[in-house]
Order: sequence, then structure tokens, then C-alpha cells
Amino acid sequence: MKKLTVNVGSAYEILIEKGLIGECGKYIGKITRAKKIAIISDSNVSALYLDAAQSSIEGEGFAVESFVFPAGESSKNTSTLISIVEFLADSGLTREDAVVALGGGVCGDMAGFAAAIYLRGIKYIQIPTTLLSQVDSSVGGKTAVDLPQGKNLCGSFHQPSLVLIDPEALNTLPNHYFSDGMGEVIKYGCIRSEKLFERIENEDAHDFIEELIYECVDIKRGVVERDEKEAGERAFLNFGHTAGHAIEKLHNFTGISHGEAVGVGMVIITEAGEKKGLTEAGTSERIKGVLKKYGLKTSDNNSIEEIVSAMHSDKKRTGAGIKFIMLKSIGNSFICPVENDKIKELFGI
Repeated sequence: MKKLTVNVGSAYEILIEKGLIGECGKYIGKITRAKKIAIISDSNVSALYLDAAQSSIEGEGFAVESFVFPAGESSKNTSTLISIVEFLADSGLTREDAVVALGGGVCGDMAGFAAAIYLRGIKYIQIPTTLLSQVDSSVGGKTAVDLPQGKNLCGSFHQPSLVLIDPEALNTLPNHYFSDGMGEVIKYGCIRSEKLFERIENEDAHDFIEELIYECVDIKRGVVERDEKEAGERAFLNFGHTAGHAIEKLHNFTGISHGEAVGVGMVIITEAGEKKGLTEAGTSERIKGVLKKYGLKTSDNNSIEEIVSAMHSDKKRTGAGIKFIMLKSIGNSFICPVENDKIKELFGI
């Protein structure tokens, strides 16, 4: 078993091992005195793993209730959030009880947010089942839902009490979802590790998936420990996300996945950096190459004018402008604040 500890507030462990879903109750029992556990899952994941997770948790003496919502980003809204919170209340969860997020990034974000606001905050455990959630969203305590005005505009920082990563869950994923997660993996290589980028560029990520998960999570663990609530360094994790979130909004959060949108966002900001002489020439072509290798998009059918316009609803925008994450080269990133009246110029429009 691989183990990492995130040292923020109440420190928590990230455990990585095949078969953890079927043994999750044993590890949950070590971190909570709860009598009742509420499992939140989506319609895709619940069909595969809910019975195994529930059986394991009940086997440790917990009473278990479960809530299943329709899979997909379109469910990540305030209506579903309130339904989850009302379910927790109807199930009689107390402040000593806990929530388990069993699913991908949408599930983790919503279940975590529900846990953050129910009774002003109860414990929750992340059991991520997609590559994207395993390498990124399950760690760090960002929880949120989307609003019509933009992605993740309603949320809270609420750290999990435990993260259980079972790489075997990836074996049941359609190729599309593996590709989606690779968008975030490529991001980590771009901002922090040229060695990781080169490895996914030259090898097949499937062949070293547990090492890949560990390295991405370890990078994020370090960033979160140094900057839990995004006062500085944690902003680097947003590489590609400002344009990516704008693209998701333009698609009404359907028809394009988060990883796909972030991939396009990485290309857009890197091409802009190259044109301004801020980024090493050829960097965007390397990013495009690895995106294509893992079945991800490198462009969007919305115009750059439309994408830049949609960026103005990004939650990271300040009154003065937007802090873009850019690359000097692969593995070497920096923060580039751009004033509102200079943003169009950055993108050549």
C-alpha cells in the first residue's frame, strides 16, 4: 500500500491500493466514531461499487444510508446539493456521523460541499473512482457546485478526513473517462514535473498507473500543505482552467468533459505565451501531441473571442483582472497577472 499524509488542519491520509473499495469499512472505522454513514454516489458508479462499499462499511458496525443522483456534470447544481443535504437530515445524521463520496469529481465536489454545510460541517471520506478524481479533485478540500453563471462558483474549502484510492476502479472506466483524467495528469507534468511529462509523452500511462497516481497526488499534497486556501502557490493548479472553465460554460456543461476543456485551455494559454515571448517556442506543440496521444481535444469550436469573454465569470478573477498560470517551459510555471483591459491583447484579439 502507498500512503501519503496531507498536513493541513486535521491531517489526513491518502491510501492507494488495489481492492480498497471492498475493504473501505476497515479504514473508515479507524478515523471516525460515527454510528451512521451516508454514501453519496452517482447512477453509473453505484451500479458497480455501491454494494461492495456498503457491505464493507456495514461489516464494521456502521448503519448505512445511500443517495444516488444521475451521473454527469449537469447534476452538479444547487438543486442536487439541497436534495443531498435534505437526505442527510432525513437520514438523521448527527455531527459525529460522516459522509462517503463514492464516485468521480462531480460526486466528490457535491458530497464534500454537502458535508461542509450540513450541521455547519461533518466529516467526509473520498473514495474516488475516476482517474481525474484520483489524481486531483479528491485531494485538497475544494468542494463546489456549478451556477448558471459559471463553474464551481458556489463552494467551500472542506478537507476530507480520509482518501481511499483504488486503482482497480479504473479498469471499468470507458476510454473517454481515462482520457478525461489524463487532462489533469498532463497539467501536473506541465506545471511541476518535466520528468512526468516526458514519461507520459514517451510511454503508455496505463503501464505505470499507480506510480502516476502517486506522483500527481504527491505534487498536489505539497502544494495544498503550503497553500491550503489558494492565497498563492495553489493557483498553479489552475493551469488551463481559466479558459477550460469558460469553454465548459459555453457548452452549458454538456458535451465536453472537464479534462478535455482543461486540455484546450492549456493549449490556448501556452500559445498566447509563445506569441508574447513568455513561453519557450514549441511548448504548445508538445502539449498538443500528448493531448492527442490520450484522445483529448486540442481546440474548441467556440471562437477565442467567445472563450475570452466567458472567462470574465471565472471565480479567480479579481476587480483588477485575471491571474493566468503560464509556462516558461514544460515543468516550469509562473503566475502572470493580466489587467482586464489587457486580456484581449494577451490572446491576440
